Amino acid sequence: MLLAGDIGGTKTDFAIFDLRRDPRTPTAQAEYPSGRYPDLQSIVREFLAGVDVSVDRACFAVAGPVVNGEAHITNLPWVIQAESLARELKLEKVYLLNDLEAIAWAIPGLQPSSLHTLQAGVPVEHGTIGVVAPGTGLGEAFLTWDGLRYRAHASEGGHADFAPTTPEQLGLLQYLWGSYDHVSYETVCSGIGIPHLYAFLLESRGQAELEDVAKRLAEARDKTPVIVEAALRLSNQAPLCRAALEMFVSILAAETGNLAMKVMATGGMYLAGGIPLHVLPLLDSGRFIREFERKGRFSHLLADVPIHVVLHRTALAGAARYAAEMMERAL
Repeated sequence: MLLAGDIGGTKTDFAIFDLRRDPRTPTAQAEYPSGRYPDLQSIVREFLAGVDVSVDRACFAVAGPVVNGEAHITNLPWVIQAESLARELKLEKVYLLNDLEAIAWAIPGLQPSSLHTLQAGVPVEHGTIGVVAPGTGLGEAFLTWDGLRYRAHASEGGHADFAPTTPEQLGLLQYLWGSYDHVSYETVCSGIGIPHLYAFLLESRGQAELEDVAKRLAEARDKTPVIVEAALRLSNQAPLCRAALEMFVSILAAETGNLAMKVMATGGMYLAGGIPLHVLPLLDSGRFIREFERKGRFSHLLADVPIHVVLHRTALAGAARYAAEMMERAL
């Protein structure tokens, strides 16, 4: 019996999988607000106390790099060590992997009903696959074919330097340099980043915001949901919110194209994370594909790359698949 966890800066998900019977469908599942707990152990104990299931091992997908079995969680003051966690929780084994690596492990098993296709492309059999996931932060990963199956690889590409592709985006970079020594793609292309885009446009365009939106933003602890809702509503649409979201989509498309070029993702690109699901109308508008393919003389290459939006959260299933893989290798 495996405890799988998806540990994010905003929330932590847990699920129990019986790897002997059905490694894809959890027997129990729950979600917790990460920031209300001092450490991961506290949430694990609370979850296990409520499910009345004895687990042998655990696999945690964490928001941040994993080095030698240790992870410092991005956007949380937590340090997770696999060996000490196994001792404290009295488990045979604890596996740690990056959350985007976990999502990547789940990609080959996704059914068409779990995907929304932006570009059918011409997929190359066993070609490399890329994954970009804007949520609270921006995660990236990729998969390569080893001759028998796909294997996932972690990446911290979301923290690479932001590269503007328009004069206005250059102004955005200069604006953010006033507050940040390093402006990464995550700074502008994530739940953290969308308010930065909005603040820049509010200042640079000299435009007044709609009164109701300005009031809600002033009161909101997390401004991103307010901006997204105001940008996409059918009546009385907020122009600055809409402009911020359009800029977000353009930046996301450019970075998705960057990863596709770097790993030669002829097998396809997958957009995961929470934000793509909320902005599907803009992803479908044509802006995303235009910006994705705008790579000069290599535009024709990207025109053949399939692009899909993952419609369901997959990190838990990916963590279970990774644990099963590790156990198989150990036999």
